[in-house]
Amino acid sequence: MTESPINTYPYTLQVEPNPRREGIWQWAIRKHGKLIQRSDRDHPSEARARAQGLSQIERILHGGDDGHF
Repeated sequence: MTESPINTYPYTLQVEPNPRREGIWQWAIRKHGKLIQRSDRDHPSEARARAQGLSQIERILHGGDDGHF
């Protein structure tokens, strides 16, 4: 059984390796292309960074956080 994709519109999650630290991943959340939030912790794998980023988007979508500091 395949997982159905999570609808995160208007937010997108960007997961990338940290350019200054090898083996460390980071995420950024964008709304219509504009950066609204990024990870403040190091993540040891792409999967962990993606999971934490998606969790944060779900909080934003469900009213727990408006994505601003």
